[in-house]
Amino acid sequence: MPAGALALVLLAGLIHASWNIAAKKAGGDIRFAFFTTAIVLVAWGPLGLWLAWRHVPSWGVTEWSLVLASALLHSGYYLFLLRGYRKADLTVVYPLARGSGPLLSSVAAIILLGEQISALGALGIAGVVGGVFLVAGGPSLWHRSHDPEARRRLRKGMVYGLLTGVFIASYTVVDGYAVKVVLISPILVDYMGAFLRIFVLAPSVARDLPTVRSHWRAQWKYALFVGIVSPISYVLVLYAMQSAPLSHVAPAREVSMLFAALIGGQLLGEGDRWLRLAGAGCIAAGVMALALG
Repeated sequence: MPAGALALVLLAGLIHASWNIAAKKAGGDIRFAFFTTAIVLVAWGPLGLWLAWRHVPSWGVTEWSLVLASALLHSGYYLFLLRGYRKADLTVVYPLARGSGPLLSSVAAIILLGEQISALGALGIAGVVGGVFLVAGGPSLWHRSHDPEARRRLRKGMVYGLLTGVFIASYTVVDGYAVKVVLISPILVDYMGAFLRIFVLAPSVARDLPTVRSHWRAQWKYALFVGIVSPISYVLVLYAMQSAPLSHVAPAREVSMLFAALIGGQLLGEGDRWLRLAGAGCIAAGVMALALG
């Protein structure tokens, strides 16, 4: 992996972990997804609209189909992620989502996009996935607690984490194809996707405006942070995909687990800190192997 691409992925990982912690603290639902998407459109409007003015008129069926598919997949990802955060611990949902997503997307990139991967790169992917398993709780995923409520939260966290991972893998492959093969601007992939997502989310939100106002008063600070910051992390990843194989970039993104393990466990008071730090170390080693392989 080129050094420039690795630097973009590392910075994106820090930003990604930060906004996920904010989303967890917000405890939001589809309304929070609507708030953050609307903020993306406003905050990044000058740049997004300028690029759209220059490039969108020349788009054909392929470009619009990719952006529409991306918007739908990102909507599903965000809604499942937020629901998982309401039902379970971030340090279960987040690592399982981030671990299963790159594993599936790497396999898809190798099979569908014809990418090649070295033995060291394959070991790197294994290190990332194994580290994510440890961060999620390791063997205690099956027998962590005798408390029925804790087991229920754990099971829900696993289910929502894995479902979110499927959406991550799907949009990663779609967006990777868009920026690597069709050569759509990464900024436009993200911004136009947000533009279409607002139409997906708006009908459900509009049914109960008093509740929307109540949620906005409670969550606007978190929504503002997520809406401004989250596009940066993903656009950096898309730029990295243009110069490095998707099968390397997707797992390397999981360096965000380093930051989630260090920051999220401390701020949110979720346990098994040493096990999760060991998992974060495996992720770091896996990312290094990907960079070298």
